[in-house]
Amino acid sequence: MDFKAFLRKIWEFEARMSNKNFSASHEVEVEGHLIDSMILSRIWDRIMELGGDFEVLEFRVGKRKTDYSYAKMLVKGRDENHLNFILEEIFRLGAVPCKIEEAKYKPAPADKILPEDFYSTTNHPTYVYINGRWIEVENLMMDKVIVVEPEKGKAYCKAMGEVKKGDLIVVGETGIKVRPPERPRESIGIFKFMSSEASPEKPSTSIIRRIAQDIYEIKKNGGKIVVVAGPAVIHTGAGDSLASMIRMGFVDALLSGNALAVHDVEAALYGTSLGISLKEGIASLKGHRNHIAAINEVYKAGGLYEAVKKGIIKKGVMYECIKNGVPFVLAGSIRDDGPLPEVITDMVEAQKRYREILKDVSMVLMFSTALHSIAVGNMIPSTVRVVCVDINPATVTKLLDRGSMQAIGVISDIGTFLPLLARELENLKGWRA
Repeated sequence: MDFKAFLRKIWEFEARMSNKNFSASHEVEVEGHLIDSMILSRIWDRIMELGGDFEVLEFRVGKRKTDYSYAKMLVKGRDENHLNFILEEIFRLGAVPCKIEEAKYKPAPADKILPEDFYSTTNHPTYVYINGRWIEVENLMMDKVIVVEPEKGKAYCKAMGEVKKGDLIVVGETGIKVRPPERPRESIGIFKFMSSEASPEKPSTSIIRRIAQDIYEIKKNGGKIVVVAGPAVIHTGAGDSLASMIRMGFVDALLSGNALAVHDVEAALYGTSLGISLKEGIASLKGHRNHIAAINEVYKAGGLYEAVKKGIIKKGVMYECIKNGVPFVLAGSIRDDGPLPEVITDMVEAQKRYREILKDVSMVLMFSTALHSIAVGNMIPSTVRVVCVDINPATVTKLLDRGSMQAIGVISDIGTFLPLLARELENLKGWRA
């Protein structure tokens, strides 16, 4: 097809679109930093992707950095069903009906059973309109339901497994407002320097320096930092660096699995991880049995806490957590050897413990674990700062694709990244002390 024929096809398509019969319409509005945060363009794109149309009725642009912009639009669909489908999609991007109606809710018919038309949450700040006022939804998480207590003016998220018979569950899309994340205006460090895109070609040294500055500033201001880590932290020899971060007070909690703890103990007792010497990088004599021997020693002591108390474990990530009173949650899996006594093998209970740890978190550092990173991404609102470091770009991409668009992705070997990060934090702590 030559260029003229290609243009003719485009003109024919545009002509068909302009002549399309849209019999249903609804006025919506959106407010915020619409242009530089691309909120408005995302709404327009979604309307067109779904075969709808729109007409801008009013548009006011904020003149100063702190000013919001405002847009009022007429959204069009082929019929009421098509229009409602479009509206449901753009409401999740920040649009709201011009005419506000009260949120609707129904009682749960039984424990762990939801009303048919329940509302499923995003991870963005969400509000419900109850008794004539907007109420912010507490404990916000992705893919959960909203429970309301109208008489108390409360709304909060609940996992399906925690729903009790009679809980008032928000249904439909009426009376719900979502505020998607906006590009920070006066942010700090890495969250001002970068977009959410992940690339191995970004300047690693300057990125690490800025992440360290962010961590330092958050802790200085009383923020809470949670680390989510996989066993690669130990395999690559970066365990000492994570232990140093815990010792310096930059980690408020650790979320991981059995493997990190087992190999951390193995490294502390035998200097190996999965039988490979962390100093020499070669297999140790009979090293293949070391991780089982490490589990055995912990069981003999009565658990990790007792092993530290009795002086059996004298260093490492778990040692620093226990000695410094940093809480940790180890979630089990079907692959686990042992597992260690502290590992939670009930997945529902492990999820609950993760959510408890993540309450009021300011920043999450995700180090080389796809499973735990994506799980945690589903448990935190989009207002939480996230840094995800992994040598595999697919891990970062999966995290972003599943809704954690606020995450900063760094494609790097954790064995190189963590020592540099710990060194930067040591410099900051020493310089500021």
